[in-house]
Amino acid sequence: MRTSLTLLATALLALTACVRVQVHGDPAALAADTPVRIATYNTSLYDDADQGLIRRLEAGDDGARKIAAVLQRVRPDVVLLNEFDYDADGRAAELFQRRYLDVPQHGGEPLRYAYRYYAPVNTGVPSGLDLDRDGRVGGEGRARGNDAWGYGLHPGQYGMLLLSRYPIDAAQVRSFQQFKWSALPGARVPRAPSKQDPASGAAWYPPAVWSQLRLSSKSHWDVPVRTPLGVVHMLVSHPTPPVFDGPEDRNGARNHDEIRLWAEYLSAGERPWLCDDAGRCGGLAADAAFVILGDMNADPVDGDGAPGAIAQLLQHPRVNDAPAPRSAGAPQRAADYGLPRRGDTATHTGDFGPKAGTLRLDYVLPSRNLRLRDSGVFWPARESADAAIADGSDHHLVWVDLGGG
Repeated sequence: MRTSLTLLATALLALTACVRVQVHGDPAALAADTPVRIATYNTSLYDDADQGLIRRLEAGDDGARKIAAVLQRVRPDVVLLNEFDYDADGRAAELFQRRYLDVPQHGGEPLRYAYRYYAPVNTGVPSGLDLDRDGRVGGEGRARGNDAWGYGLHPGQYGMLLLSRYPIDAAQVRSFQQFKWSALPGARVPRAPSKQDPASGAAWYPPAVWSQLRLSSKSHWDVPVRTPLGVVHMLVSHPTPPVFDGPEDRNGARNHDEIRLWAEYLSAGERPWLCDDAGRCGGLAADAAFVILGDMNADPVDGDGAPGAIAQLLQHPRVNDAPAPRSAGAPQRAADYGLPRRGDTATHTGDFGPKAGTLRLDYVLPSRNLRLRDSGVFWPARESADAAIADGSDHHLVWVDLGGG
């Protein structure tokens, strides 16, 4: 009885959060032959101080103006913003809409999103555990962030915001924020290699910690949106970067398994272990339309990610990644750095400086039961006038057009 009451309470809280973050309005009507444009954009709109993003947006932020200008130029119907700090009152999201998107930026036209999904994430939330094994729980600065469920200096840092012109079915949103890593069958348990046998070693996390550790560094959301194409499930996340760790590769293992969670969610067969925060278990229906969105922090062939991490999605039988979105600006920047690259630099989505170079980390991956009409990365060639607004973040917006005539 106690378990049932707990699940019921969790479900009611989740539903309340969904309703609270939704902004109501009338969706714009589209002709039947008009495609739906869906995008992802790591905006770098975060601040190390709690409420810091709110203060920046109130004062006027040049980076936010450029981000809004890109959105006004591309004009996606649904867009996921990664690295957009979360606050419980939704103040940052409202400010960004009212003072940036509603106002022409760099020659753009106002862009109104009638609906949004904006909910808590794991970043910066204290775990009460010694996750970095430094002998202390919490502390200040980076030490505090290292012991949070997901790395962050305050709750909500590096959060996620989904904006939509079409209604969000808030009652059907599924969140996997609290899903335990140990609940994933065959999870990649980080291990500290020994000098005698570098390929093995003791588990990095003690059993009491491993049993509690959450898989998602931010959250995993299934957000159904009622589009002109029908209900499309936006599967959004932002897996941890596979770096900033040690020989145990705990972040690389976590990145791989955060990506794998979506692969499992889409795969055939029952998944009684795959339970969301409201206690509902199982994956996505076999006939459901979906788009996977987010900064996955995994390049198909380059970078520091675990081999095959993003291939779990790119090669999934329900996913369409052909052709990959491209730009004119990415290969120019890659050539500037001259770093060895096995992948196609025209598909790269981020510029991480002369040491890391350019990589493909951001993805918009539709299901095969949606018609893929066009795609691109907003990374203009350096000689283009649009290049002036493309440096608001170290990532670039990725978009696809679906359906239509």
